[in-house]
Amino acid sequence: MLFIFDWDGTLSDSTGRITQAMQMAAEDLGWNRPEAIEVHNIIGLGLPEAIAKLYPAITPLSHEQLRERYIYHFLTLDKQQPSAFFPGVLETLECLREQGHQLAVATGKSRRGLDRILDALGMTGFFHGTRCADETASKPHPLMLTQLLTEFSVPACEAVMIGDTEYDMEMARVIDVPRIAVTYGAHHVERLHPYQPELCVDSFKELLSWNRL
Repeated sequence: MLFIFDWDGTLSDSTGRITQAMQMAAEDLGWNRPEAIEVHNIIGLGLPEAIAKLYPAITPLSHEQLRERYIYHFLTLDKQQPSAFFPGVLETLECLREQGHQLAVATGKSRRGLDRILDALGMTGFFHGTRCADETASKPHPLMLTQLLTEFSVPACEAVMIGDTEYDMEMARVIDVPRIAVTYGAHHVERLHPYQPELCVDSFKELLSWNRL
């Protein structure tokens, strides 16, 4: 089985950090701080798409200024202390690997951002494959999933997407990849139910109870 994981809000407890960095970036430009729920709504998208959704009326110059300030604040905060995994994540991932499953990441992060955090965690090479928003289409477009299926020569029915947002669920639904929703991430679980996940888990280790394992 090919397990494909979202990163922020699914593996990594980084929702608060993303929210704080975006709020600080807006303040740098003299704008009102976006509410936390507004930032949570765009987590999972590629950064350009996230900014466009959060601030649809700003100019290209303002878009670039906000992007630069967000990156600055996120990296500054993350250097102080990298966002930790949610409880049980590393142990569960290691268990899945030991069982012979293939593990991949499909994330709204940039390639540079994902590589940086994997290096900081000592996990470079841990995942069998990864796709980032700046090297393919941003969620909810399913391209990053179809690329991973092709890379591993796996049909959709032999893969599963695990995520915390509508964007994760939608891109998997479009190409009939089974879905597992986590309830502790950026989007409330009630938003995920319409995408018919096979399982909703309150803690990451509950993945091991999935009846298709």
